[in-house]
Amino acid sequence: MSFEQLIKSIPKAELHLHIEGSLEPELMFHLAKRNNISLRFKSVEEVRAAYQFTNLQTFLDIYYEGAGVLQTKQDFYDLTMDYLHRCKADNVVHTEIFFDPQTHTDRGIAFSTVVEGIHQALADGKKNLGISSHMIMCFLRHLDEASAMRTLDQAMEFKDKIIGVGLDSSEVGHPPSKFKRVFGKALEAGFKTVAHAGEEGDPSYIWEAIKLLHVERIDHGVRCLEDEMLVEYLGLNRIPLTVCPYSNVKLKVFKKLEDHNLKKLLDRDLVATINSDDPAYFGGYMNENFLGTAQALDLAAPEIKKLAFNSFEASFLQREQKDQWILKIKTL
Repeated sequence: MSFEQLIKSIPKAELHLHIEGSLEPELMFHLAKRNNISLRFKSVEEVRAAYQFTNLQTFLDIYYEGAGVLQTKQDFYDLTMDYLHRCKADNVVHTEIFFDPQTHTDRGIAFSTVVEGIHQALADGKKNLGISSHMIMCFLRHLDEASAMRTLDQAMEFKDKIIGVGLDSSEVGHPPSKFKRVFGKALEAGFKTVAHAGEEGDPSYIWEAIKLLHVERIDHGVRCLEDEMLVEYLGLNRIPLTVCPYSNVKLKVFKKLEDHNLKKLLDRDLVATINSDDPAYFGGYMNENFLGTAQALDLAAPEIKKLAFNSFEASFLQREQKDQWILKIKTL
């Protein structure tokens, strides 16, 4: 089996995917037309040309603008279903997607519109495509604690559809400690917790996410190698890192893919995984991230299998389901 065939055939779980970040320009224009929304871009090509980012904030500015075309349950359904078909093509058999309700509720879209549209697509994806999934609601960290608390209160009605809460958006200047009480309440309500940390923020953000928010995994976490005690803690406690290589390069965390530290994370036996983050904006879904990173870092077949193995180990699937997929990986 060739290197590329292995990546295509191996089952994978995606654990770091912002569903709004899978909004391709073609769908953006389709939804804008359907909802009578005027875009400042004149063509798909013009949109793609704007995807040249200098840091996280320049990406977020256009990300939030693009999300403005999402208005109805059908819009969120179509967005999610498009992503699931890409999962099917890449042999992503399980996905745990992030969604940002504040991005939508702050512009007058009902919380239920967002959740029900996404959830129906995920249900259909399970039935028709065989892809299992979970929903994780993220708080926008550049907004205040009160806004996050209101969002958590809204989520209580949908606990049967939302497995956990996370923390995303502008990292620097908005440490996890800002949301300690919100996450405490979420934990009391039975939600699982994750958080973006150690992408732009230094290792102290990762420590805060672990110690104050009690997260079960770290989203990104690539700056952990700057703190040896943290690396040892992550390894000892098997706290996963949901790494996004193409995203890290696109947002200038690393200058080029060859500079990425994913191989070093694997060499330290950390539970590192590969994910696509916001693939419509960063130029690659799961298999593209796997293949491009494997080539750039000269990863061997056992390392590819380890990344896929880690993706299930780090997931919120039940133990029996994890073991079934891990066994399939071992037989390849």
